[in-house]
Amino acid sequence: MAKKNEEFVAHIAKRADDFPQWYTDLVLKTDMADYSDVKGCMVIKPYGYGVWELIQSEMDRRFKETGHKNAYFPLLIPESLLMKEAEHVEGFAPEVAWVTHGGKEELTERLAIRPTSETIFGSMYSKWIQSYRDLPMLLNQWCNVMRWEKSTRPFLRTSEFLWQEGHTVHATAEEAEEETVKMLNVYREFSENVLAIPVIVGQKSEKEKFAGAKHTYTMEAMMQDGKALQMGTSHNLGQNFAKSYDITFLDKDGVLKYGYTTSWGTSTRMIGGLIMVHGDDRGLVLPPKVAPVQVMILPIAQHKEGVLEKANEIFAELKTAGLRVELDDRENQSAGWKFNECEMKGIPVRLEIGPKDIEKGTVVLVRRDTFEKTFVPMESLATTVSQLLEDIHISLFEQAKQRRDERITSATDFETFKQGVQSGFVKAMWCGDSECEAEIKQKTGATSRCMPFDDEQEHLSDCCVHCGKPAYKMMYFAKAY
Repeated sequence: MAKKNEEFVAHIAKRADDFPQWYTDLVLKTDMADYSDVKGCMVIKPYGYGVWELIQSEMDRRFKETGHKNAYFPLLIPESLLMKEAEHVEGFAPEVAWVTHGGKEELTERLAIRPTSETIFGSMYSKWIQSYRDLPMLLNQWCNVMRWEKSTRPFLRTSEFLWQEGHTVHATAEEAEEETVKMLNVYREFSENVLAIPVIVGQKSEKEKFAGAKHTYTMEAMMQDGKALQMGTSHNLGQNFAKSYDITFLDKDGVLKYGYTTSWGTSTRMIGGLIMVHGDDRGLVLPPKVAPVQVMILPIAQHKEGVLEKANEIFAELKTAGLRVELDDRENQSAGWKFNECEMKGIPVRLEIGPKDIEKGTVVLVRRDTFEKTFVPMESLATTVSQLLEDIHISLFEQAKQRRDERITSATDFETFKQGVQSGFVKAMWCGDSECEAEIKQKTGATSRCMPFDDEQEHLSDCCVHCGKPAYKMMYFAKAY
């Protein structure tokens, strides 16, 4: 069986040998996505889109619980509108794709394919908001965006990708800051309790913040190769966009004031993150809450009397209990082949039932994360499987957290820093100077990821790990996707 297993996954690179190729192999061979005819764009196949739909469902519920409503804004943005916020335009200019013709006619004004939607939201908010009674305005949209990337990889970085982007307006700076932090915490809770991915949250440096923002907060996850992946960001935009797009309101004191805006977003990049955090050399390992199929029922010796009938009975029971379950009764594939396919596609639980199991009144449950096999009674099977799925989630999170924590280095000298970023995250004191930050990147390939919030800050030394100047704050550094 071990030899057959190796042959089954022979076309998947080993993580230890070539992690980027392993990742690409998993995306393609498990039917998550495929390359399209447009360079840098991908086709998300049903299995991958099923993961995205579950992510959408879980996040959308959280957004609505915090008072946000969904809307939809145009894909195309007039150039004049985009140019109103100078810093924002400068930050996105290299990545903007332009529409210059409508049919055979050249447009009088170029239209940008949205790289993000602060500008179009801002223009509409200036029309919709008149009074303090209109605030706060809390909107989100699920859509696609385009950024003309030079180097792409499915899910992680593509020219077109799917995401959600929240855009809000508030009466005071304090309310905008509260919103920015609140939504970052929504992301953090989602990452940990749905994706089973531990994250480090904090503030981006001035150099790494969102173009046009007052400041940017981020959540950073560590992949199995030690590199960082930015999983989501939340931006306090201050009054920059409000002043550029004339978002004003008449306050309670009768004075016309500018609003304070925020924006925050996550994308299909999270799918790439969960693949690289949880996958192994056998294939995907999907967290149960976003697995399109949580349980696969495999009838053994299904040609024998009563096997398929009992399998269908169990299928109906689990489906009625709200589990995402499928029954594989294909006759043209062997049981061993089906076992391997389940493992490669990362299905959390495999349920096997054959003639002997029926005689004993039991079924076989196999966990994808540990390959542990247990024999359990058919009675209260839905409850047993539900608890097993919860146990798998907890186990995946704890394993990912342990792997991450073991690869975080505290550095007070640059030699330790340079060694640490070769295999994981480094936390070190930093002077806050952008030139120093750029030199660190040039020398090590590592970028600043975030300054953790004050309650998670550590005082490692009084000096910057690189230049020796007085330290500003502790910063996490890492090589990143």
